[in-house]
Amino acid sequence: MGKITLEEQFKTVTLEGSDKRVRLLTLASEQFDRFNPDVLGLGEISLRSTQQEALAAIFDLSGFTNFCGQVDPHLAVPEYLSRFLDWLFSEIKKGLLKEGDENEKTLWASLPFLAKFLGDGVLFLWDTSNMGGAEICNVVTSLWEICGNYVHEFYPTIRKVVAQPPRILRCGLARGTVFSVGNGEDYVGPCINIAARLQKLSALTFCFSRRGFDIEQHMPEETAAKYVLKYVPLRGIGDNELVWVRAEELNGLQDEEKALFRNP
Repeated sequence: MGKITLEEQFKTVTLEGSDKRVRLLTLASEQFDRFNPDVLGLGEISLRSTQQEALAAIFDLSGFTNFCGQVDPHLAVPEYLSRFLDWLFSEIKKGLLKEGDENEKTLWASLPFLAKFLGDGVLFLWDTSNMGGAEICNVVTSLWEICGNYVHEFYPTIRKVVAQPPRILRCGLARGTVFSVGNGEDYVGPCINIAARLQKLSALTFCFSRRGFDIEQHMPEETAAKYVLKYVPLRGIGDNELVWVRAEELNGLQDEEKALFRNP
C-alpha cells in the first residue's frame, strides 16, 4: 500500500538562452499517469462510507526512532520488526484464547477486524457491535498484560538479538464510531485519534478513555481497583477528557507530570 515503482529515464538538455546543460527525468505518459490515489490501495475512495462501532487500540514502540538511527539499521530493523510483529499478534491471540484444540478455539472476546502498521506501532480495531461490557474489559486486561510482557519477556530476549531495541511498548484505547475509507481497507474516526493521544500521555504506558469502558460493572473488582479515573487535557480533543490509568503508574510519575491528572 502506497508504493509505486516507475520506469524512469534521463536525458540531458540545453537550457533555452544559455549554454548550460542539465539532466532531466523522463517518464512515458502511461507511467506518469500511474501516480494517482489508486497507489494507496484503498479501492474506490468515492464509495459511500459505512459506520462501525469500534474499539481502537494503538500500540507504540517508545524509542523506535532512535533505534532506527543506529549504525546500519537495515541489518537490525527488519529482524526486530519481524520478531516483534510475530510476537504481538501471537500475544493478542493468546490473551483472548480461553481454550481450544486444532479444530476450534473458544475466545474471551473477538479478535480485531483491522490491523494497520503505523511505522513505529500498530493500530488494531475491534468490532464492538455485538460485544458486551465483560468482553470489552477482557480486551483491556489482555492489552495491559501485553505491555507488561513486552518489558519482562520480549525485551530481555530481543536485546540479545539487536542493539538498543525499544524498551517500552505503550498502548492507548478508545471507543467510538469509525468510518470506512474506500472499500474498507482503512478507517478513520475520533476514537482512533483519541487512542493515539492516550498512548503517548505523559510517561504512562497504558491509558484508556472512560467513554464506553464501564470497568466498575464489568471488570473483576480486584482488577478494576488497580485503575483510577482522572481528567486530562488532550491536544485536539479537549481539556477535560476522562481516562482510566493504572494507579501504580500514576504514583510513579514525577510531581510535574502528576499535575496533568486531575480528580473528577
